[in-house]
Amino acid sequence: MKSYFIDTNYFLRLLLKDNEAQFQKVYTLFEQAINEQVKIYTSVIVFFEIYWVLSSFYKRNKSSCVHHLQNILKMNFLDVENREILQEACTIFGKSSLDLEDSYNIAFFNQYKLNYFATFDKNVLKLVK
Repeated sequence: MKSYFIDTNYFLRLLLKDNEAQFQKVYTLFEQAINEQVKIYTSVIVFFEIYWVLSSFYKRNKSSCVHHLQNILKMNFLDVENREILQEACTIFGKSSLDLEDSYNIAFFNQYKLNYFATFDKNVLKLVK
């Protein structure tokens, strides 16, 4: 079975549908993954890039970005590294004033059940469990 790494621009074409030809190419590949004809993978870095491009270049607000990111994580045919940590990070990010990076770090801390979170950021420490 063929396997593909999915880069940021593929997700953006799927989410934004701003280029019909590219959208169709992405849609076809994702359909093949749904039908188990191919395997698709992506990384945490791509996840953060999607957020950065949506928020900075496309000027999408926080709730719109969270919505798109959560939809990506719901794609059970997509192999995403650290999916559970990213899901928790989206929840923290959506409910707090923290940025996505700090939210991810808190979720990482929680996932690994670490004892101490060494930071001088008081806003982060307020949300550490």
